[in-house]
Amino acid sequence: MDLYDIIIVGGGAAGFFTAINAAETNSSLKILILERGKEVLTKVRVSGGGRCNVTHAEFIPSELVKRYPRGEKELRGPFHKFMTGDTISWFEDRGIKLKTEEDGRMFPITDSSKTIIDCFKRECKKLNIEVKTGESLKDFSSENSIWQINTTNCSFKASKLMLATGSNLKIWNLLEKMGHSIVPAVPSLFTFNIQDTRIKDLAGIALDAEVKILNEKLESSGPLLITHWGMSGPAILKLSAWGARELNQLNYNFKIQVNCLPGNTSEDIITELKQLKFSISKQQVATRPQFELPKRLWQSIVAASKIKQETKWADLNKDQLQNLSEQLTSAVYKVNGKSTFKEEFVTAGGISLKEVNFKTFESKIHKNLYFAGEILNIDAITGGFNFQNAWTGGFLAAKAMSLTSISQN
Repeated sequence: MDLYDIIIVGGGAAGFFTAINAAETNSSLKILILERGKEVLTKVRVSGGGRCNVTHAEFIPSELVKRYPRGEKELRGPFHKFMTGDTISWFEDRGIKLKTEEDGRMFPITDSSKTIIDCFKRECKKLNIEVKTGESLKDFSSENSIWQINTTNCSFKASKLMLATGSNLKIWNLLEKMGHSIVPAVPSLFTFNIQDTRIKDLAGIALDAEVKILNEKLESSGPLLITHWGMSGPAILKLSAWGARELNQLNYNFKIQVNCLPGNTSEDIITELKQLKFSISKQQVATRPQFELPKRLWQSIVAASKIKQETKWADLNKDQLQNLSEQLTSAVYKVNGKSTFKEEFVTAGGISLKEVNFKTFESKIHKNLYFAGEILNIDAITGGFNFQNAWTGGFLAAKAMSLTSISQN
C-alpha cells in the first residue's frame, strides 16, 4: 500500500484549494483527494446561481469577520494571513479575473462557475495531484504517526490527513468517537415561509427594508425579496444566519416586523402623510405610489390600512393615517416554516472551534489531522463569505502540512 504525504477527504472547494497550495509549496509531496460522489466540486458548480460567488470585496479583517455568526473571533488571525486580496491575486495568477458587483459579491468575469472548476482541475493535473471519486469514507485511525483511511472501495495510508467534508453527519460521528466535540447542525441560510394576503400576489417585488424578529434580539436590514412562498433576499438570509439556533428552537414559527422605509419611524411617516393629505388632496391614495415604493406593494399596503381603492387623500381620517403609517414602518407578519437552498445548503454546527489550532487549522486532539471549510462550526451570511473561509483555512493548512513534511524529509 502506497504511503501518501497528504490525503484530503472531500472533493470540494476547500479540499482542492488545500491540495493545490500544498503541492505548490512542496512539489515532491504525494497528495491524494478522495471524493465520495461521482463528481468533484459539485457545490462550486451551483454556487451563486451557477456563477460561483468566489469572495466578497471586504478588505479589512476586522470588518470581514463580522460576517460570520460563528467563527468571528477565531478567523480574525487567519484573515490577517490570507483573505480577500490574497484570494483575488491567487486566481489572477492563474489567469482568472474577478469582478465586483454593486453589493460587494465577487464573481469570475465569465459569470460561470465552470471557470473556477476548470482552474482547480487544471492545477491538479499540472501538479500531479491524484483525485479519486466514488470513495466514501468508512473510518480512519492513526497508528505510529501514520493515518489509515478506509473507504468503501479501498484503504490508504498518509502522513497527514485533512477532512474537508462539509456538513457530513457521518464524518462528525466518526470524529466524535475519536474525542472531538461536535456542535449539532441546524440550517443557517434559509428563507421565511409566510402566508399573508398582503403579499399573496407580490412575488418578485424587491425593496430595501429593516426586519426584526419579535421577542428576540435579532434584526437586519438590506434588500428584501417577496416570493411565492414568503420573503427572501439578503435582509432575510442575514437574519436566518445570525438567528440560526434561536429560530430552530422556535421550530421556525415566529413573527417578524418589517419597515419598508428604513430609518423612519411611524411618527416620522405620519408627519409626511399629513402633508400629502393637503398637497395632493384630490388624488386617490392608491393611484400614485409614495416613498418610491413599487406600485403593487403600495396598493397592497393601502388596502391593508383599510383604505378603499377610490378614497382620496383629503378624505383620510386619523385612524387610516395611523394604519398606513404602521403598515409602512412596522407591519407584522407570521412566519410558519422555512425554505432552504438545497444545492447551496449551509449549516451552523460542526467541530468545536476550541479544539482547533487556527494558526494551522490542525486538530488540538489528534496530531497531523487538519480541517477546512464547513466541517468546522463556522458559517457566514450569504455573499461569498463561506468560500473565503474555505480559501483561508485551506491555504493555512496547506502551508502547515507542507512545511512540516519538508522538515521531516
